[in-house]
Order: sequence, then structure tokens, then C-alpha cells
Amino acid sequence: MTMPKERQKLAMVAALLVWCVALLSYWIAVGSDRLAVGLLWNLFLASVPLVWSAAFRSAMVARRPLLVGSCFVLWLLFFPNAPYLLTDLIHFRPRPPLPEWLLLAILLSCAGAGTLLGYFSLGEIHAAVERKRGRAMGWLVVSGSLLLCGFGIYVGRFLRWNSWDALTRPWSLLRSVVGQFVDAGPHPHPVPVTLIFGGGLLLGYLALRVMALTMQAEPRRK
Repeated sequence: MTMPKERQKLAMVAALLVWCVALLSYWIAVGSDRLAVGLLWNLFLASVPLVWSAAFRSAMVARRPLLVGSCFVLWLLFFPNAPYLLTDLIHFRPRPPLPEWLLLAILLSCAGAGTLLGYFSLGEIHAAVERKRGRAMGWLVVSGSLLLCGFGIYVGRFLRWNSWDALTRPWSLLRSVVGQFVDAGPHPHPVPVTLIFGGGLLLGYLALRVMALTMQAEPRRK
């Protein structure tokens, strides 16, 4: 009996989170490292876009434009938290008593899980928009969202702002971001970081789509 696609996705999300939480729990038990606790928090934030993408899809089906717009804005604000876990690879350095090979495995697992969780939520947004507004609009939303995601990663990693600061401290955030375009100071300029992360994530999403289409096109063996 084949499991429905929605349950398959939920099972995959659960498996990714359980795997990463198990590894991080072991790290906390043997090393009590603050980075492990931070990664647990980042994993939680990486899961939040899935909530808003599901709400967006439901609002689209119900034809409630105000709710659609609100869910999309909230999804877009939290979406960078998922692939942001890729940048936690900068923390790879000796952290005894954890062996380096295990630390690398944990960081890569969290980075991969976060990115896949982001792609899951993006896929829901893509499908919902494409169904209602057509293929061109669907890909426009995907491309724009991933470029903004690249910028969000910059804002989080280098400027140390959080997603909810856009709601609680919007003017301070805006001044900080605008200032980076005028004078980036000790940080890299936002444009190359945005293009590299956004472009890389777009290529990754395209690769997953091509893989899925290729697997669907392959004839089943009897």
C-alpha cells in the first residue's frame, strides 16, 4: 500500500528532525556545548516556514486574499532560517570531547536538514501559486523568494538580526540594512552574498525538481 504524498512529506520532515535532534542531544550530553543548543533552536526556526506555507496553501484554496498575503509575508520572513543552517558550518573547529568527524557529521546533518525543510516549504508555495496563477508566476515567486532568502541569510549571519525583528524593530532593521549598501564596514557587501546564496539555492531547487521529474518519468519494472 502506497503512503499518500502528504504523509510521505511529514514522515520525511519528522525523520530529518529526529535524526538531527538525536545527534545534538548526544553532543549536549557529552560536551554541554552552547553551539549544540543554538543548533537546536535554529532547527526549530527552520521548521516554522512549513507552518506558514501550509497556511498559505489553505488560504489559497479558501480564496481569502488578505490571509494569503499575511501568510506569504510571514513565510518569507522566516524562510531564510531554514537554509541559514548552512552557514553554521563556519563553527567547524576542534570542540573536545566531541571528535571532529562527529562534529562535521552533525553540522552537515543540520545544514542538509535545514535546507531540505526550506525546499519543502518553498515547494508548497510554488505549487499553490502555480495552480492559481500559472507556471510563469510560480517560477517568478520561487526566484524572487530565493534571492530574498539569500539577502535574509546575509542579514542574519553578518548583521545578526532575527526574523521577528522585522515586526518588532522594523525601522532599526531598515536603517541597519540600508547602511550596509552605503558602507559595509567589516562585513562583505550584501549584493555578492545575496547573489551567491540566492543563486546557489535556486540551482539546488532546480536540481531537486529535475531529479523528481526524472524519477517520475522512469518506467516501473515489472
